[in-house]
Amino acid sequence: MNNWFECKIKYEKTTDDGKIASVNENYLVDALSFTEAESRIIEEMKPFISGEFSVSGIKRARISELFPSDDEEADKWYRCKVFYLTIDEEKGIEKRTGVTMLVQAADLKGALEGLVKGMETYMGDYEIASIAETTLMDVYPYEAEK
Repeated sequence: MNNWFECKIKYEKTTDDGKIASVNENYLVDALSFTEAESRIIEEMKPFISGEFSVSGIKRARISELFPSDDEEADKWYRCKVFYLTIDEEKGIEKRTGVTMLVQAADLKGALEGLVKGMETYMGDYEIASIAETTLMDVYPYEAEK
């Protein structure tokens, strides 16, 4: 099971018109602790940011599934709220369990298609409650060292 942390990186960036602007960007990192998340995001960002940068915030993200895409156009991440539907045998009522998933896609339609494709392996009933674009720039799952 993955343990996701949303990390906020702050740095100064030169804009297209030559001005220097302070930028905050969000990234998602798979780590065991806040300390490891900070260490991992610093290592991931070093090749992409010249100059100084800081980790301005880390918070736990409750993500149950991640559906990345191989499509080069899929450059956005969408947060999907899904309810698993089960029947309580004793009470005879429907129970809804909410989970959050992330889907990588180019647009909202692609996110819906990616979510439906990712959920094909799920055998039970489910209901899609919402799909919203996130501010995540990238996602870094854990990869074992070789």
